[in-house]
Amino acid sequence: MALPNPYQQYRSQQINTAPKDKLLLMLYDGGIRFCNQAKKALQEKKIEDAHNSITRVQAIIEELMNTLDFDYEISHNLNALYDYMLNRLVEANTKKDGAIIDEVMGLLKDLRQTFAQAVALARGVKLPEAGGVDVKE
Repeated sequence: MALPNPYQQYRSQQINTAPKDKLLLMLYDGGIRFCNQAKKALQEKKIEDAHNSITRVQAIIEELMNTLDFDYEISHNLNALYDYMLNRLVEANTKKDGAIIDEVMGLLKDLRQTFAQAVALARGVKLPEAGGVDVKE
């Protein structure tokens, strides 16, 4: 029997014990990271890698959709935006279009920044002024 990878165990524990607001930010970070990976794969003509990264972004957006509480009006608006992003990702995957991936990544970055600010406000923490989020691959 193979021993579990310690890094995977750590990440799993980190996810299982994270508060909901941190999980939400982690989902956005993952979506942005996979968008970056998809763009890089397209530039390197690694079509299968691009496809895999795009489908991972789609899975993250679907998870974001599943977390919505439709008792609030904003959830309906977010659902429509997430649905739009899913459709754009299908198009990006079909056409192998990096510009569409950039569009989706921009939306994810904006949403991530907005939710990070909301979390900080709820906790009474002041965020530094930033021009955006830079999530590494």
